[in-house]
Amino acid sequence: MPNTILAVKDLKKTFRLSKKQQKIEKTGLPQKVAVDGLTFSVNEGEIYGLLGPNGAGKTTTLRMIATLITPDEGEIIVAGHRLGDDAAAVRASLGFLTGELKLEEFFTPNYLFDFFAALHGIDPAVARERKARLFARFGIDRFAEVKVANLSTGMKQKVSLVISIVHDPAIIIFDEPTNGLDVLTARVVTDFLEELKKEGKTILLSTHIFSLVEKLCDRVGILIDGRLAAEGTLAEVCGDKSMEDAFFDLYRSLKGGDAL
Repeated sequence: MPNTILAVKDLKKTFRLSKKQQKIEKTGLPQKVAVDGLTFSVNEGEIYGLLGPNGAGKTTTLRMIATLITPDEGEIIVAGHRLGDDAAAVRASLGFLTGELKLEEFFTPNYLFDFFAALHGIDPAVARERKARLFARFGIDRFAEVKVANLSTGMKQKVSLVISIVHDPAIIIFDEPTNGLDVLTARVVTDFLEELKKEGKTILLSTHIFSLVEKLCDRVGILIDGRLAAEGTLAEVCGDKSMEDAFFDLYRSLKGGDAL
């Protein structure tokens, strides 16, 4: 039996909407339920994909798991630690990479890696070895003393990725990791995800890219309107269809034939 390393049960999160947000959302309601009774689990050593359109609740879910925002209801257990009981232990078990991670542009990759390594209490010798290996792996070593402001978008993403795993976490959360990247940098990131899996890492991947799920994921949960609409291996979710066709068939069945 596989070992469950991350469990989410009956998770719910509601946000208040301003008048402007209500117009954007095309609703007269003062609140939006972003995540609604969500339950799923991730097994040790697997890549689990959360697939869904923008606004489905993927990022909100990941932020709750990463302790960045607090659930209204529900339970999150990470590597045996319950979020409400020991948030610090949860954070120590996780790496979290999001496209919204903004690096301070005045600093260099060298400085940022050392800073975050010290925050995590990593032995300096271990941090130096890890930095040398990761910087070489992603070609950051040539730009180690270049200010972030002067790096390309792809290099900034690589630096963000390396910083997110500076403490060698057992579980790594990637929120849309290839968004906005050129094809070469995106391939570097996806190849690295496969390497991490081979090392025994557990990966929770949020995306709306069907090919990424098909390439990387052992299991997938399809998130629509904050709820889990389907879950399982690709074969269980898709049958003999492509991931894209299976998703849109499910979406139409839930939202109505003219929803697209």
